[in-house]
Amino acid sequence: MRKLLFLIGVFMIASFMGAHDVLAQAADSVAAAAGEAVDSLAAAGTEAAAAVTETVTEAAASTDEVSAFQTLKEKFIEGDWIWMTPVLACMIFGLAFCIERIITLNIASANTDTLMAKIDDKLASGDIEGAKEVAKATPGPAASVIYEGLRNVGGGAEGVEKAIVSYGSVQMSLLEKGLVWISLFIALAPMLGFLGTVIGMIQAFDKIQAAGDISPTVVAGGIKVALLTTVFGLIVAIVLQIFYNYIVSKIDAITMKMEESSIALVELMLRNKSFK
Repeated sequence: MRKLLFLIGVFMIASFMGAHDVLAQAADSVAAAAGEAVDSLAAAGTEAAAAVTETVTEAAASTDEVSAFQTLKEKFIEGDWIWMTPVLACMIFGLAFCIERIITLNIASANTDTLMAKIDDKLASGDIEGAKEVAKATPGPAASVIYEGLRNVGGGAEGVEKAIVSYGSVQMSLLEKGLVWISLFIALAPMLGFLGTVIGMIQAFDKIQAAGDISPTVVAGGIKVALLTTVFGLIVAIVLQIFYNYIVSKIDAITMKMEESSIALVELMLRNKSFK
């Protein structure tokens, strides 16, 4: 009987402990779920706030952009379209030449180290025609100069050097194509601006003379309109000058690579005994 009561007591204690554990686990699960729900709500609130902030920022940026464009358009109209239009034309044509030169020079900037390594492999095996094909298949002025040098291998080292020098001059003229027009627009834009300013000042003084009185409104309005052409002309010249200097630096870099490749070609041909 005592053993039975002892067993019943042990069973009841075990059941109570198991129920306590189950309740504890359930409470933990409920707490975790509640915590996740709170975190989700907080994250959703944060994302909503971020979305609202981003929308407000984009709207403000759009407003600023529209305002800047509107201001630029108003100033362009105030500057007298007769003189502002030639300045705008200088900018359009100048940027067109700059973009064309930049694209062409980037295409012409081939990896000369890789090219010379391939040509060295061909010359080492005595394959002059293979070296020609490699140079012909590679874009850029350096590869074209090397190809001309390989074509005149029969004339010896002197013939190769003459061909490189002659064809190098041709490639240089092709690289500098269009630069004279960019220089023209750089000089022409501020000159047109100054001309518009001078004529605007003359017109302002004509208005003062016609009014018979030096009115601050007439003087300030006429001078402001006159100076706008100079401002726009200088802006165009500054922008084009930046592009011009970048293009010149690219041409110098390509020319240096072309000269290095030419010298390396002659050295490779002498080392591999490619001359007949």
